[in-house]
Amino acid sequence: MVKRTDGTESPIITEGDADTDKPRMRYGELVILGYNGCLPQGDRGRRRSKFVLHKRTEPNGVKRSKHYIVQSPQTSQAILDAKQHSISYTLSRNQAVIVEYKEDQDTDMFQVGRSSESPIDFVVMDTLPGDKKDAKVLQSTISRFACRILVDRADGNKARIYAAGFDSSRNIFLGEKATKWQDKVEIDGLTTNGVLIMHPKGEFCGGNADRGQWRETSVGGDVFSLRECRSAQQKGQQVYDETNILQDGTLIDLCGATLLWRSAEGLGHSPTKKDLEKLVDEINAGRPQCPVGLNTLVIPRKVSLGDHVNQPYVYLNCGHVQGQHGWGQDKNTNSRRCPMCLEVGPVVTLCMGVEPAFYVDCGPPTYAFNPCGHMATEKTVKYWANVDIPHGTNGFQSVCPFCATPLVGSPGSGYIRLIFQDNLD
Repeated sequence: MVKRTDGTESPIITEGDADTDKPRMRYGELVILGYNGCLPQGDRGRRRSKFVLHKRTEPNGVKRSKHYIVQSPQTSQAILDAKQHSISYTLSRNQAVIVEYKEDQDTDMFQVGRSSESPIDFVVMDTLPGDKKDAKVLQSTISRFACRILVDRADGNKARIYAAGFDSSRNIFLGEKATKWQDKVEIDGLTTNGVLIMHPKGEFCGGNADRGQWRETSVGGDVFSLRECRSAQQKGQQVYDETNILQDGTLIDLCGATLLWRSAEGLGHSPTKKDLEKLVDEINAGRPQCPVGLNTLVIPRKVSLGDHVNQPYVYLNCGHVQGQHGWGQDKNTNSRRCPMCLEVGPVVTLCMGVEPAFYVDCGPPTYAFNPCGHMATEKTVKYWANVDIPHGTNGFQSVCPFCATPLVGSPGSGYIRLIFQDNLD
């Protein structure tokens, strides 16, 4: 049997967790932006669109113990000891600082990265915009051991994120070219492409939060302003009034994929998948009509593989929702003239955004993202349209959280209010 290399061969339950029927405390969830409920090929093992962090049966956290200088880190006792967690900061060819870590009974550790090796709890691959069924990434920019999160077992609201994760030998290596510095006694550093975080300003759940500033977290967990470009040698300025403690709605960018942290408390105030399905049923119960075909439109609960006769479409320049028809079509362009208001513009199928974690409130799905057509609440689309997601080495763009498609006219726009021909008007 050939071992898989995408992380799917490992069950999502960690060792020892299957031996008890007692429900485990949920700390929160990590959700990858760009997926509407699951991966295109389906969620399997550690390779999935979101990962739930549960309190572990036995703590596996670590904390800083001691550090010292060695001449050759590759042959030092801490690096060779497979049971010893350590971080090696290479200063030159003949000198490195080894920081040893010891077991911490008060924390649980979770690791995220591209590697399918066992220390990684959540295997994350590069996210491509739009339809990802046949999408392939030739060269990934996500680190194999991208980051680690340590959660306080006594207070699940204290989940701290650190750049870099421990490999199968329980080591982290920062090479000679990596950005690093020594402040008095302590040593710290940044990974090549960095781990960026953005805490929302205000409560994410409720729809009144504003976007925060993107920062970078170090291997030691301090917070810094962004470097001039993603992999620049010079670190940013330390930001003392912000921490690496994740808030409900914190975004984590791994240079190739962006994750959303939702706390257990925040998720408790968010809509569930059943709530979202009920909202779709309520719109369908109003029997929206196509003004051209005069047929009843039905919003699909799930992403359908092919268009059905009742599939609704939206004109992105005016928001009128109609069925599939040939009226007003310009064969030379992808534009059509809306029969209701005569506005000319592109048309796209409507599809419900069914990943609950991306919603900031529980209102009706009366808006859609432009240009992809994913439906969500007014506050949800307006929040995400104002959030800039890192793109490339030093660029930013607003995207639909359900498919990662860059929004048109963002920031501040990138969405359309839906106008149904039914009893909702």
